[in-house]
Amino acid sequence: MKKAIYPGSFDPIHNGHLDVIERASGLCDTVVVAVARNLSKNGLFSTEERVEMIKKTTSHLKGVEVTSFEGLLVDFFAEQNAQAVIRGIRAISDFEYEFQMALVNRNLSDTFETIFLMPSQEHIYLSSRIVKEVARFGGELAAFVPELTATSLRKKLAE
Repeated sequence: MKKAIYPGSFDPIHNGHLDVIERASGLCDTVVVAVARNLSKNGLFSTEERVEMIKKTTSHLKGVEVTSFEGLLVDFFAEQNAQAVIRGIRAISDFEYEFQMALVNRNLSDTFETIFLMPSQEHIYLSSRIVKEVARFGGELAAFVPELTATSLRKKLAE
């Protein structure tokens, strides 16, 4: 497969995200990690900070590009001339939401394809919300996020 987009808020990126990116990069020539600029969410990190963190933590992977986008994913998909969108699925509740979004996007564009990937078992429970909660209470982050993310989280929460 030529090009896939892995969209998300990635606030912050964690080991589950990285696992999906690594596995997707083995399936696709190019994986565009696309940080969504979501005006309805107040992220801990700015879009620019998230893009930079992801670039640094994926720099060892061939064919991974990192950028941001706003607006409809189908428009970004067409702009990128992508063949598929990658979505990570952790649980049945994720699947229900992601399945609904895939159908909406497919309705908006008949060329839109969604590929669902599960993170590896050791990361399946991770979410950015849980990672931020552990960080807020001073918990150990090494099993959940790359060191760069842990350092950035500690610094951001100390501000």
